[in-house]
Amino acid sequence: MSIRERLSGNEAVATAMKQIDPDVFAAFPITPSTEIPQYFAQYVADGKVGTEFVTVDSEHSSMSACIGAESAGCRAITATSSAGLAYMYEVLYVAASARQPVTLACVNRALTGPININCDHSDSMGARDAGWIQIYAENNQEAYDNYLQAMRIGEHPEVRLPVMICQDGFITSHGVENILLEETEAVKEFVGEYKPENYLLKKENPMAVGAYDVTQYYMEHKVQQAEAMKNAKQVILDVAADFEAKFGRKYGFFEEYQMEDAEYAIVLIGSTAGTCKVAIDKLRAEGHKVGLVKIRVFRPFPAEELAQALSKCKAVAVLDRSEGFNACGGPLGAETRNACYDLENRPKIINIVYGLGGRDCAVEDAEKIYHHLEKIVATGVTGPVYFHMGQRDLREEVL
Repeated sequence: MSIRERLSGNEAVATAMKQIDPDVFAAFPITPSTEIPQYFAQYVADGKVGTEFVTVDSEHSSMSACIGAESAGCRAITATSSAGLAYMYEVLYVAASARQPVTLACVNRALTGPININCDHSDSMGARDAGWIQIYAENNQEAYDNYLQAMRIGEHPEVRLPVMICQDGFITSHGVENILLEETEAVKEFVGEYKPENYLLKKENPMAVGAYDVTQYYMEHKVQQAEAMKNAKQVILDVAADFEAKFGRKYGFFEEYQMEDAEYAIVLIGSTAGTCKVAIDKLRAEGHKVGLVKIRVFRPFPAEELAQALSKCKAVAVLDRSEGFNACGGPLGAETRNACYDLENRPKIINIVYGLGGRDCAVEDAEKIYHHLEKIVATGVTGPVYFHMGQRDLREEVL
């Protein structure tokens, strides 16, 4: 039976970690994820977990320790944000290429510089091509639920990839919400024990981890990684179906809100989905056919499924909380446009970068976006397909 609680997103994730009771937690603090290892360190001190809690000298070392632990056959976890994740970038690739299913709690925060401690998605988006599965949460409940599913996904024999569970810094990480927790024994039963096929301490099958990969083998191993990421799509859905059957909450690659007959849609990631839902309810009451697709799984990217969800729309705005610095938009915008390219009747698509460094996005902003999409269709003039929203600027606002 579910247990009603009121927790911050950080404490919800730490609670999930406690219930799973992993073998190793390699920890180095950084705002706004610091509370996660702080809570967990108390669990260790109180004897509530049997985890080896390893305090290290840097985020690079924490991921290295996780890789070492996983190589030895342990279930290893960590948490970080922003520059901490960036400091891990080198070893993120190592974890993925060595097929080590580390689970990382990423509390999204803007990357320096200038230095900023508030939410955007530039940290995890900077690691989007490192070979990690990436799953994002809108609220505290999703942060908890996503973490419970992460290890089942990453440790699956057809996947064996590390998983990054992301939530919005301060917005969900420190905001307290009502939440349903599951009983610890039910969580343990759902997640299961980690039973790696091969590991360094398995004397029956000596092996090397992280060995030099010469030209004759490197590409084959990269293709294996790519195939594992493809395999992850079905595993994610299978784990979500099992989660729904056991705990009653439904998940998929993304959430569709009022998309049944939507002509105008927003596509985005994270907590701003709640803001858009309020705007949608208001505009729907006024007769506007508007909807939302909230991306939950960014890696592997659900291109075919997203294209199908948007196939009946006339115009779509993709909101990126990360600047791509490619002169043509953000990462989610590029992925969505690519996904829709082969649609016979593809919608007009614009890409809006917003909310950088914690800049707020209000209900009124979402309403402006929907009205802008309606104007595009009514006039037949798309105008700029990539622009920023919410910045102070002498230029005329597009919206």
